[in-house]
Amino acid sequence: MNRILLNLLISFWKIVLLFPRSIHIKLGFALGYFFYKSNMKRNRFSKANIDLCFSNLSAVERNDIIKSNILMSGSIPFDTGIAWFWSDKKIHKNINYEISGLDQLIKEQNNNNGVLLFFKHSLHLELDARLLGMNANIYGVERVHNSNLFDSIQNSGRLKSLKGACDRNNPIKFIRWLKKGKTVLYATDQDYGLGQSDVVNFFGNPAATISAPLKIVKATSCKTYFLNSFIRDNKYLIEIEELDLNKASEITFSSDLNNLMESKITSHPHEYLWQHRRFKSTLGKEKFYG
Repeated sequence: MNRILLNLLISFWKIVLLFPRSIHIKLGFALGYFFYKSNMKRNRFSKANIDLCFSNLSAVERNDIIKSNILMSGSIPFDTGIAWFWSDKKIHKNINYEISGLDQLIKEQNNNNGVLLFFKHSLHLELDARLLGMNANIYGVERVHNSNLFDSIQNSGRLKSLKGACDRNNPIKFIRWLKKGKTVLYATDQDYGLGQSDVVNFFGNPAATISAPLKIVKATSCKTYFLNSFIRDNKYLIEIEELDLNKASEITFSSDLNNLMESKITSHPHEYLWQHRRFKSTLGKEKFYG
């Protein structure tokens, strides 16, 4: 029954994506407003994270970010659906976007230099990846979904933008990609538990931060870049820049990366995926997010 229901939902999703982009925007706002008025757990996660990370702001300012963030989350099904189901031609015609720093990235690829391309989890990350993948050869690291059916749909959708995708628990595969001069998208801003992480400050608060990146860089001699993305005047802007992170230790490397990520998030805080329990291992899953 769950499989039948999921298939029906996917079919409905694809039908809605046939509507004009202007309708998507209106429906996304309506869905976001519904999320905002509901008592969803993820709303509480967002509020807890934003209140903690922006404690220097007034309650009014934090509430503005929280509201804007939840309202904007209504656009996720539309941006993700476009990324997974639309053709390149349709995206070029309907989505206004610009990528800066692309020439340097392609130069690295032409020189057969592996690139570990860090990124933050934005609300529109799936569309960000598709837009980049339409302009450069990109590989990705992902977390396998609990549902086999949805995982197959997710994988098929992501392979429209990626040349290959592998589970984050299979590092050998993406290390080989880097050694062969491929560009691999990689995110470090989620809590995967203390077993494979160091405790590094994120917005001034202790957060479990995956320790693998520096090991990967040293094992592959790859270059490190960062992908930042945000929306301005209904235009998706993607910025790619080379990084010079402190490689003295895993802690210094992760600290530099977290600091950079903080600065990018702070510029457009309502576009970040605050719905994840970023501090569950350090501040307590039930205690902090309960």
